[in-house]
Amino acid sequence: MDTEFADVIGHDVTTITCLCGNTVSKEGLIQANSQGVPVYAGNDSPIPAGLAAWPDDEDLYTLCPACGRVYHDTIIQATGTAPVSFQVDVTAGPVAEAIRVHWDLNS
Repeated sequence: MDTEFADVIGHDVTTITCLCGNTVSKEGLIQANSQGVPVYAGNDSPIPAGLAAWPDDEDLYTLCPACGRVYHDTIIQATGTAPVSFQVDVTAGPVAEAIRVHWDLNS
C-alpha cells in the first residue's frame, strides 16, 4: 500500500491540509499522542477525563477529527512532508470521547 501524503507548507504542522480537505481553520486539527488520542495542552491539573497527558518527550502527532488520519509532527518538521502515520476511528471509543472533551474545553 502506498503512503498517503497531506499538503503542508514548509515544515509547519499548522498548515496541514488533510487528505479529506480539513485544515486547522475548518473543523480543526488536534494535537494527539502516538495512539492518536488528543492530548491536554493546559497547565491545569488534573487532566480532564478522556484526554491523554501531554507527552513528556514532546512526541506529538496531529489528528484530523473529520477522518481519523494521524500525522507525525516530528516528520513534518524534519522533512516538510506530511505522510499519514496511521488512522484511528473517530466515531467511537476513547478517541471519539477525547475529541468531544477537547472541543468542549475549547468552546
